Amino acid sequence: MVEKLKEQIYIVPLKMTKRVPRWKRGNRAIREIRDFLSRHMGSEAIKLDSSINERVWSRGIEKPPSRIRIRAMKFEDGEVQAELAEE
Repeated sequence: MVEKLKEQIYIVPLKMTKRVPRWKRGNRAIREIRDFLSRHMGSEAIKLDSSINERVWSRGIEKPPSRIRIRAMKFEDGEVQAELAEE
């Protein structure tokens, strides 16, 4: 069994998604979440829970949220798993 090393709640800003064309914003938001977690957790192996995907795409591809609250857990093997934080 792999143990958790670090668990953290982040508020990920997604304002940069407004700089791309409307029909690319949903995809860009997911990419920004991955980049943010990679930078802050120090790992390239990132798995996003389906709840994050559903929240980003809830209003369609053109209108992702401007920020999202995520709980990220880093394990001993370097893998980071992220899920939507309960509010």
